[in-house]
Amino acid sequence: MRASRYFISTQKEAPAEAEVLSHKLMLRAGLIRRLAAGIYTWMPLGLRIVRKVEAIVREEMDLAGALELSMPVVQPAELWQESKRWQSYGPELLRFKDRHQRDFVLQPTSEEVVTELARAEVKSYRQLPLHLYQIQTKFRDERRPRFGVMRGREFVMKDGYSFHADLDDLEREYRNMHHTYTRIFTRLGLRFRAVAADTGAIGGTGSHEFHVLADSGEDVIAFCAASDYAANVELAEALAPMAPRAAPLEAMIKVATPGKTRCEDVAEFLRLPLARTVKAIAVMHDEAFHLLLLRGDHTLNEIKASKLEGLDPFRFATEAEIVRHLGCQPGYVGPVGARGDVRVVADRTVALMSDFVCGANEEGFHITGVNWGRDLPESVQVADIRDVVAGDPSPDGTGVLEICRGIEVGHIFQLRTKYSAALKAVFLDEKSATRPMEMGCYGIGITRIVGAAIEQGHDARGILFPASIAPFEVCLVPIGYRKSDAVRGAADRLYAELAAAGFDVLMDDRDERPGVLFADMDLIGVPHRLVLSERGLAAGTIEYKGRRDAKPLDVPLAEAVPHLRKQLGTG
Repeated sequence: MRASRYFISTQKEAPAEAEVLSHKLMLRAGLIRRLAAGIYTWMPLGLRIVRKVEAIVREEMDLAGALELSMPVVQPAELWQESKRWQSYGPELLRFKDRHQRDFVLQPTSEEVVTELARAEVKSYRQLPLHLYQIQTKFRDERRPRFGVMRGREFVMKDGYSFHADLDDLEREYRNMHHTYTRIFTRLGLRFRAVAADTGAIGGTGSHEFHVLADSGEDVIAFCAASDYAANVELAEALAPMAPRAAPLEAMIKVATPGKTRCEDVAEFLRLPLARTVKAIAVMHDEAFHLLLLRGDHTLNEIKASKLEGLDPFRFATEAEIVRHLGCQPGYVGPVGARGDVRVVADRTVALMSDFVCGANEEGFHITGVNWGRDLPESVQVADIRDVVAGDPSPDGTGVLEICRGIEVGHIFQLRTKYSAALKAVFLDEKSATRPMEMGCYGIGITRIVGAAIEQGHDARGILFPASIAPFEVCLVPIGYRKSDAVRGAADRLYAELAAAGFDVLMDDRDERPGVLFADMDLIGVPHRLVLSERGLAAGTIEYKGRRDAKPLDVPLAEAVPHLRKQLGTG
């Protein structure tokens, strides 16, 4: 490809709309242009990257035995009503009516449609297993689209769905997809981790997320460096402390803490470690009032708490509800002396604390020296309801946990019969009995991968794309192409040689200063650069520089192709 015939629209400054670094660089590099909030046009340069991502995903999915199809972007409401997600999915589901006033949606995902297809086509166990996938545009009406393509409303996704006669076969395919996704993200050149995750709105019984590791990631991941354990912090188990509860040493005393409503302020006021305090979080389920107890330096894990019986779903109590049930203002709430109709749930760590500080259920006061058994009943429910923190023991019993951030780019689920039972997608088994199909679901955010790769790979000059998804593998920059016959002739010959050798090459033959040409190629993330000049031709050399290299290297002109093959690992 010749740059003079290509549409390169780089910018020196990112527009004011850009938020995260990947968004800024994608706009500056001319990969995308904003049409509306969360909706972008993929420019020719950006689309080349998307197509390369798609090609790797498609190759590995086909190799894994999945079959590609294309399902409609517009879906009838009746299927979503059958699955009960018409009511539960929320405002992210864009609903509209056609000219006949029939309800439709723009697909955010396609569990309903593919299950309807399976129930119409699959009748016998002999037709199973079946794995269908598509690479298709999706739309989710995000309340606050942000971060460019990282959280847009319209995006491209690979979504796959498998159907099975039994759970054993579903688990086999789940493992197959885990291995397949590992190969995909490895080929994409990304640093990533597969982590155990919550199934969320999709549902099912088993789930793993694939995260590109980046400090800017929205998700928090807990992992153990001494083992393969990794989980989204929403799911990572916080084990109970190994040490037994210490015996009480203090008497329970009510102390004045005027204006101190936060555990941090109370601990500083009383000159105690924050870990000696307990915070009581008031929540409601229907009309039932609950207190969730956490150590002062720990954070409530709402996903874990919502899975407790009698708390699905819950919401935080209002000030009026706290006053009605405990007779005090928020900030001084505690479990001591709470009425019998107040359900108390203690985190595992709190259950093993002694001589701790909590609210006195009286404005301006806290209680010190609180102990289980003596001051609080041992019969309260104990559960894991907190986020893990760095240094917690790993749930697999090996080492301790570390915390990092990640960007979710893939997710696999064992759906089981959530959708097949709701939509009556059944088959006849070997004994001619009717059974619902076991299902799996497997997604990859195609366009999100581009943003995630940039968040992981960049420097002060621009994007550091892996060679596998860079818009071009190699850029050939002839200095003075329009002015020097020698340079032009050598560049045309080398360009033809590189193309014939199979390199994805861009020759920047634009009539611009060398600094502009170099800056643009660095900005768009081309990983290998060759520079031809009259001085180099006189010496019989060409200048090579890898995008991550500090200095260029002079290479014999005749060795340019073998040198590139070596750099790309193809020689």
